[in-house]
Amino acid sequence: MSHITIIYESDYGNTKKMAEAVAAGAESVPGTTVSVKQASDVTADDMIKSDGVIIGTPVHMGSMDHRVKKFIDSVCSGLWMQDQMIGKIGAVFTTGGGYGGGGGGTELTMLSLLNNLAELGMVIVPLPKNTKGYEYGGLQWGPYGRSMGIHMEQDGVKDESLTVARHHGANVARIAAVLKGKELFA
Repeated sequence: MSHITIIYESDYGNTKKMAEAVAAGAESVPGTTVSVKQASDVTADDMIKSDGVIIGTPVHMGSMDHRVKKFIDSVCSGLWMQDQMIGKIGAVFTTGGGYGGGGGGTELTMLSLLNNLAELGMVIVPLPKNTKGYEYGGLQWGPYGRSMGIHMEQDGVKDESLTVARHHGANVARIAAVLKGKELFA
């Protein structure tokens, strides 16, 4: 049995919807248990007990939410010092509403999150371009949900983005199940 922890913060409920969709996808993989937690509630033990971690954030001024950054600085830094996350699975997703097709800063935010996972020594799972719905809410780095219309009106994430998020969760869970129990680093 493998365990996936989905970590997120949300301002208007959009990132929470994406986190729930990612969780539904991960739970669809037999033998997978899932925890969904806000970043402010995640402990080092939660991370250590996980076989895979998927982090989601709204985009704030082209970067991650300050609560997600605080989690990385306060929880992940200690795990990094102790090499506690090496060989575990890591993935990301975002929501954004700024100008641009994916929401201003979505790609840079995903790269920033992925950089933190790479620092921890995690095995990063990207989003393959043949993922169902990729054209509506996917980048090679992970799924995104556009949360505003082109005139900056709040209109929430679309079902197509949630579909991509579900497939991403399932893909991450499948990979975590394969790697569970394998000695990656001697």
